[in-house]
This record gives sequence, C-alpha cells and structure tokens, in this order.
Amino acid sequence: MPRRITAILAVSFGSALVVIDGAIPTVALPSIARDLHVDSASVVSIVTTYQLILVMALLPFSGLGDRIGLKRMYQIGQLIFTIATILCFFAHSLAFLLVVRVAQAIGAAAALSVSSALVRAIYPSTALGRGLALNSLVVSAGASVAPTLGGLVLAIAPWPWVFASAVPFAIASLLFGRSLPDPKLRPEPFDLLGAVMCAAMFGLVIGGLESGVHGDSPVVSAAIVLSGLFIGLLVVRRGAREPAPIFPVDLLRRPVIALSVVGGFCAFIASMTLLLSMSFRLQHGFGFSPSEAGAVIGVWPLTMMIVAPAAGALSDRYPAGLLGGIGMAIGVVALLLIGFMPAHPDYWDVAWRMSLCGFGFGLYLSPNARLVIGSAPRDRTAPAGGLVSTTRLVGQTTGATMVAALLALGIGDGRVPALVACGLAFVAGICSLARLNPAVRRPPDAVAGEPAE
Repeated sequence: MPRRITAILAVSFGSALVVIDGAIPTVALPSIARDLHVDSASVVSIVTTYQLILVMALLPFSGLGDRIGLKRMYQIGQLIFTIATILCFFAHSLAFLLVVRVAQAIGAAAALSVSSALVRAIYPSTALGRGLALNSLVVSAGASVAPTLGGLVLAIAPWPWVFASAVPFAIASLLFGRSLPDPKLRPEPFDLLGAVMCAAMFGLVIGGLESGVHGDSPVVSAAIVLSGLFIGLLVVRRGAREPAPIFPVDLLRRPVIALSVVGGFCAFIASMTLLLSMSFRLQHGFGFSPSEAGAVIGVWPLTMMIVAPAAGALSDRYPAGLLGGIGMAIGVVALLLIGFMPAHPDYWDVAWRMSLCGFGFGLYLSPNARLVIGSAPRDRTAPAGGLVSTTRLVGQTTGATMVAALLALGIGDGRVPALVACGLAFVAGICSLARLNPAVRRPPDAVAGEPAE
C-alpha cells in the first residue's frame, strides 16, 4: 500500500500537469500578444497548436510505451515537458514560443498516453473504477483551477511564469515516479509508419475543420479533411492485419469498446458545445456580466468533481451501461431545461440546471472510461487508455469547432447549441444502454458457451 500511494501521487501530479498546461495559457494570451508584438488572432495558435499536437501524438506514444516500458515513457514525457518549459523564458518571438509549445505537447502526450495503463497496473481490478475516478477528479480540478492560477501568476510575475507554474507538478511526478509499476514489454517492433499515418490522420482532419471554421478557402479545407479521411481508411485497413496496431482497430472490433468510444465522443462534443456556447448566451442573451457567466458555468465542473469519484466507485459494483444510461437520461432532461430557460433567468435559475447537467455527465463519463480500459486485454491497456484520452480531446475539439460554426451561422448564442447537445447526449445514452446486452460484452473471438467479460 505505501508504494501504491506513492505511485498514485506520481500519476495524479502528471495528470494535473497536462490539464493545467493546456488550460492556463489562455489567461496570458493578451500579455503574450503585447510583449511579442503579434495580433490576437495569431496568439491563439499557442493554445490550438498544443491541443493539435496532443491529439496527434497520444495513440502513437501509447504504442511506443508498450515497447519501451510504461514507466519509462511516462517519465520521459515529464522530463521533456520540464525542459521545454524552461525554454519559455528565452522566447522572444511567437515562432520560437510555438516550437516550445510543440515540445511541451509532446512531453504531455507521452505522459498522458500511458497514464490510464499505469492506473490499471497500480489498482486491483476491483478498485479500477475508483482509481480512474480519482484521476478524473484531478483532471476536473486542474481544469477548474487553471484560469484562477494563471491570473494570480500574472498579477505578480511576467507571462513565462504562467507556463512555469506547472513545472512543480512535473518534478513531483518524477520524484514519486520511482514507485510506478513497469508491466511487461511487448515483443513486436514499433510500427513507425503506422504511427506517422495515425498522427497525420488526426492532424489533417482536425486542421481542415479548423481551417474551414476560421474562414479559409472551403475547397482547400475540404481537401485537407478528405486527405485525412483517406489516410484514416488506409490506417484502419492496415491495422486490421496487425496483432497490435497503433490505431487500436483490434479494440474497436469489440462491440462494448466501440459503443463506449462512440458514446464518449458524443458526450464530450455535447459538453463542450454547451459550455462554450453558454458564455455567449448568458452575456448576449441574458445580460450576465463576464464574471457572473464564469461563476455560473463553473457550477458544471464543480458538480462533476463531486460526482466523478462516486460514479467511479459505483462502476466497480454496478454495470457501466446502467450508470451511463441513467446519467445521460439526467443529462438530456437538464439540457432541455437549459434550452428552454425563462426569458429573464437569474443566477440560481441557470446554476441548478448546470449542476443537474454536470451530475448526469459525471455519472456517465467515469464508468465509461472504466469500461473501455477494463474491457481491453491487459497487454493492450496502454492503447485503450490512449483511445480514451484521444476520444476526449477530439470530442472537445469537435465541440469547439461546432460552436464556432453555429456562431458563424448566427445561432450559436441561443438555445440551438443546448438542443444539439441534447441530441448528442441522447445518442450517448442509447450507446450506454446497448452495452447491457450480454452479446455486446462478449469478446469478438469468444466461442459459444464462454462467459462474457
């Protein structure tokens, strides 16, 4: 137990590092733009570049971690991140800062790609849900704290210290990392071509969608997206012939994992669509001040911080399909209530609806992640964890892109985003309930008479 606690601290600090480093720079963007003499539109690339590299690198790094060791991969990521952060103090141009952010994203992706696999190795199977819930709690807390922490740092120090504020988490994770388990390595050589193709697939699709939303040539944007989809088709066909592909086609053949990924993707799109659009709706439609809007939107992650650990513990005892179905039913009702709010709502009118919605999504997401990781073969835990993280990041990015598109159409600051999110939550709920079917939980290679997982 003492070693397990130290290992849990190592993974928790590493998770906090990734989340804080991704969210905290947003408050520093105006200061960076002023000091580096660039416009506001250009400086946003500091955030989007980090997110894009993170999505592209997660699955390739999870496959590499299986070959070189999960513990080694995790600590290499922390070390790369720490070194890259020190270089922020030498950034006197946007180009150099973007190179540093790419390096930070690579380090963060290396750590995040194997964190769920390490959680499974740390906890016994009967407590896996609680372990993943604790990790989710750290992620939610980091996302909630990051903007406030960034503001406090900027009040007393120049903007490079905003990036440096995550370094203590990396150092703590490295120190505690001696207690991390190191599962058996896979004997197969690393598929470098498959890793490059997988990264290109995500990079082109997401980059093309972002390009289209920001008003670039529709033809060029569509060509970029189609190129990414074509590479994705090649990735899937190539992976179907391999025992342990970089893009985990073998895991997605399992109906329970495929349904969990589709449902999780819809849930993350729904949550990001609502959270981003609510800021515009509250300020433009209901006359809330920015601080009032931030306070009421913050009720959602605060509720999830409370619900996620309980939901994770329940998933060790009750089917994730049932918990997720109940959670998304609550989410659908809450999103309908948000969509049809009174004409002049006060703080509490919005807050209890946001809290109810956060409760429903919290009851869904932790058990969903536990089912994906717990349903994978033990020697494929790292790709399963990478799949969970990739689903979350791609879903959030898609949600942000959807909000931008709705705003461009002039319907992004009304009830439409909430109703779109409601439809996506309904799909997630159907996917969750479908997992209660024993045939769905059975591995694809199981023979008649064998018990389901």
